[in-house]
Amino acid sequence: MNANLPIDQLLKIAVENNEGTIASNGALVVTTGKRTGRSPADKFIVDDAITHDSVNWNNDSQPIEQEKFTKLWQESDTYIKDKNIFTADMHVGASEQHYQPVHVENELAWHNIFCQSLFIKPKSFNPSNKDVWTLRSLPSLKCDPDIHDTNSDGIIIVNFTEKKVLILGIAYAGEMKKSMFGVMNFMLPDADVLPMHCAANAGSDGDVSLFFGLSGTGKTTLSADPERWLIGDDEHGWGNGIVFNIEGGCYAKTVDLSQKNEPVIWNAIKNGSVVENVVFDPHTKEIDYKDQTLTENTRAVYPLSHVEQHLEQNYGGEPKNIIFLTCDLTGVMPPVSILSKEAAAYHFLSGYTAKVGSTELGSSADIDSTFSNCYGAPFFPRPAKVYAELLIKRIEEFGSKVFIVNSGWTGGPYGVGKRFDIPVTRAVIKAIQDGSINNVETEKLEIMNVEVPTKLNDVETKLLNPSETWSNKEEYEAAAKVLAAKFKENIDKFDISEEIRQAGPIT
Repeated sequence: MNANLPIDQLLKIAVENNEGTIASNGALVVTTGKRTGRSPADKFIVDDAITHDSVNWNNDSQPIEQEKFTKLWQESDTYIKDKNIFTADMHVGASEQHYQPVHVENELAWHNIFCQSLFIKPKSFNPSNKDVWTLRSLPSLKCDPDIHDTNSDGIIIVNFTEKKVLILGIAYAGEMKKSMFGVMNFMLPDADVLPMHCAANAGSDGDVSLFFGLSGTGKTTLSADPERWLIGDDEHGWGNGIVFNIEGGCYAKTVDLSQKNEPVIWNAIKNGSVVENVVFDPHTKEIDYKDQTLTENTRAVYPLSHVEQHLEQNYGGEPKNIIFLTCDLTGVMPPVSILSKEAAAYHFLSGYTAKVGSTELGSSADIDSTFSNCYGAPFFPRPAKVYAELLIKRIEEFGSKVFIVNSGWTGGPYGVGKRFDIPVTRAVIKAIQDGSINNVETEKLEIMNVEVPTKLNDVETKLLNPSETWSNKEEYEAAAKVLAAKFKENIDKFDISEEIRQAGPIT
């Protein structure tokens, strides 16, 4: 086995093995075959004494018997005996108290680059203090549904008793990332830590902002701010006195990436980065980020060291501001809403947004509205109420302010209105982070039941109240009532207090 090889050496091996091509910007370009996104139908958790009564078993967390896992793990043991496997010893969780050591085993050199870029390289934490997880990924070892009783030729299994993750028949690297995220999301609540599907950055005075949101809503883009210091773009834990990154790198969407709108991400994609499923010119090796021939879910992984303004310690203090990013297709939601703690719980449980550039395999090219509790339901194995209660506890104890920022449509629904320009959304974020939004007059949107500012710096005033942007206000009100009914239908799934229920849209 090749243990902890430097990334430069792994890049050379990957090219020699025809795993990818070096693009003009120095990044390694690879393709992931028929799977260019996550495969929820192939994701399982071993049903055992640890998980049986704690996991919210559903289509995102499917149970599998220990015996099936053992059979597949043994077959993988046999498979790798004669293979040149690449290994790395990493951590997840940039917290001395809450980190988790991970031993990575990869069939592909570029997968090992991915893990070394995305997970945390050990420094001061002592792995002997904790049991080590093993993450094994073998894309060429296919499953046989008739023999292995799987749903396809690929599978992802998490085993909490044995502390193992097994990924077979799948080259899409995001499965490795999200598997370890799911592990932390299950474990951290027992330590009174809220795991979060969010980005985080800090200002020059140390004030921390969190950005919750599903893929395509702007977590990575908006947290990569040249005027602030990046903690991380996707996965964090919030404990007493600390927000820490679960990762050591970023896994950014690159569809329509431009140097003008996203300079931090653009400049981070260079030698040592891996870009998945993009199209490039065979002669110049220039990447065309607009070309979605292979998938809209094009991705780049790079270590945080590629971002000039990042916090070296990979953690910060508790958040001054919490931002729920939504991509509203209906044109009903304002660009920014100011939430009470009860409304924060309501909207955290709702997780309203749209599937924009979905990361899931087989998703339609058409986008649609969706609700995803905790702004990342597929990655949170426990019941949503566990995470919501932790969120409220943290907000109450620290006094964080909470907002919804809509990066979706204005002036009408998708197909009629237009999507907010990135500079408009950035101006809203700046008003939140510099505190100016806290000093302006507000008005209430009656149906959506939120407070909105009547004026913000660098934002056209009429944009702040969405009804002002529609050509027909009666049509706006009708659309708002339809959306409010969808919120109610979704929130009725949860056992919540009347105070929280009344904090949501009014039907």
